[in-house]
Amino acid sequence: MKILIFLHVLGAVMFLGNVITAAFWKIRAERGKDIAHIHKAVKNVMFADYVFTLPGIILLIITGNLMAFQAGYAMMEWNWVTVSQGLFILTGLLWVIILLPNQRKMIKESEKSISLGQLTPSYKKASRIWDVCGSLANLIPLVVLYLMLAKPF
Repeated sequence: MKILIFLHVLGAVMFLGNVITAAFWKIRAERGKDIAHIHKAVKNVMFADYVFTLPGIILLIITGNLMAFQAGYAMMEWNWVTVSQGLFILTGLLWVIILLPNQRKMIKESEKSISLGQLTPSYKKASRIWDVCGSLANLIPLVVLYLMLAKPF
């Protein structure tokens, strides 16, 4: 059980650490207004998702379900585990349906923007959508973290 807890916490650190710092570096790059730097930052956000976020998600799902099963939590009842899973799924849907496509668009549009000398309107729109939905995708896992630690019901 201790190895599962360790792997679960490692997954949480990889996942939460990357989603929070990715937003920080993307926003910081945009505030600097250096388009080449913005392009590198949005490319690295996508790269970091594959290196840290995705493995973190896999660790969280596998170890979380194994520990819930071992602890005897009912997976078809309303409890902190099932609410957490629902919220985690919601975060995943935000990531797959909204964030990843907008990240791809930001990469493409920031590359175009380098030759134009200014960010394209398409980049700015994709970035705004990413900022809003990314904020939700950061806040929801923090609620899940609270539920995991407090186990309120």
